[in-house]
Amino acid sequence: MRKIVAKEVLAPGIKKFVIEHPQIARKRQPGQFVIVRVHPEGERFPLTIADADPERGTITLVVQEIGHSTLELGRKEPGDFLMDVVGPLGRPTPIRHYGRVVCMGGGVGVAEIYPVARALKEAGNEVVGIIGARTRELVIMEAEMRSATHQLIVCTDDGSYGVHGLVTRPLQEMIDRAERIDHVFCIGPVPMMKAVAEVTRRPGIPTSVSLNPIMVDGTGMCGACRVTVGGVTRFACVDGPDFDAHEVDFDELMKRLAQYRVEEQMSLEMLRRRIEEAGLARAAS
Repeated sequence: MRKIVAKEVLAPGIKKFVIEHPQIARKRQPGQFVIVRVHPEGERFPLTIADADPERGTITLVVQEIGHSTLELGRKEPGDFLMDVVGPLGRPTPIRHYGRVVCMGGGVGVAEIYPVARALKEAGNEVVGIIGARTRELVIMEAEMRSATHQLIVCTDDGSYGVHGLVTRPLQEMIDRAERIDHVFCIGPVPMMKAVAEVTRRPGIPTSVSLNPIMVDGTGMCGACRVTVGGVTRFACVDGPDFDAHEVDFDELMKRLAQYRVEEQMSLEMLRRRIEEAGLARAAS
């Protein structure tokens, strides 16, 4: 059982939790994740470790409420406990001196690219950050990303803040201006990572993406997180989650992510009805 010591709403449907876990706080490295189970009957799902405080013995997780389990987690409050938090899992992102790097995050992926950007800056790289969201109110961790980068570009799909358009737009403009880019790191929705891979493929810019397939045990035993990279089956939990973006079969990954969409939606609707009925019962008592 792991205690939640702090909670913050970053944006509608996106919440930050600080959780007691001294062992993970001491050992985690950028790019690694944990497997969380909210209660004994809950499913196991992965969350990237956004930050850690070894002195306090805490880790920070950012969750977007898009399914049954993430909605259950989002309803937890400081003082509540989580059944399991297992980790750190996965291979750390390779942090070294590349030169000039671009760190890209989309949606809740901003929380996941943040520790990578900070580590790359500490390693002596010039770091350009590009983060994006659908609207201004959904932009998260902008201040943290500004501190972790030398330059930060914010994009919104609807143009309500920063650059109007997708994160690939400023990246393409940098390439068109022949700016030096030694490596791109990208975390976000699969369509976004696929689009970034296509932008950097022609100029041959090395690009790493952090994949987010369905995952159960996080140890390579269940096989749920298998992805095809360079024509070879790999397991995101033990071989990744970082992979060469130009070798990932994104179309296959998107099909696998949609495999249980109907069941996930039914489960989410059932939970929402239970929450609504519980609220009505409390109001009537």
